Amino acid sequence: MTDFTLTATVPAPYDATVDRVRALLADAGFGVLTEVDLQATLRAKLEVEIPPQVILGACRPQLAHQALQADPRLATMLPCNVVVAAEGNATRVEVLDPAVMTTFSDAPGLATVAAEARDRLSGMMKALTAGLEDTDAARA
Repeated sequence: MTDFTLTATVPAPYDATVDRVRALLADAGFGVLTEVDLQATLRAKLEVEIPPQVILGACRPQLAHQALQADPRLATMLPCNVVVAAEGNATRVEVLDPAVMTTFSDAPGLATVAAEARDRLSGMMKALTAGLEDTDAARA
């Protein structure tokens, strides 16, 4: 199976990691537009329990605009989803790799937009794991 996410697992508590991811997204120029608390949603809708997990919808408006100018259908892939999930004593962070957009559209200029978004999000993932032991570095 092809990797379609940038992934890191950090030996840090879930709540602290969510806060850190929010701060690092801001440092990378992304705002969080949406938040889906999967644990609360599945509990309310299905009465099932899962470990804490949130989907943050991150957006850098300049890049979103450029992607939409290249191909308006890419709105279906916006905002960039960032998942933070508790896994025992660690927390997994996954980001949909923006390069995936280029597998759905070959619109002129899109590769440049996807590359910038990927660079920014990869940098966020590297900052997340910097100085931590027992981490899986963000996949390139």
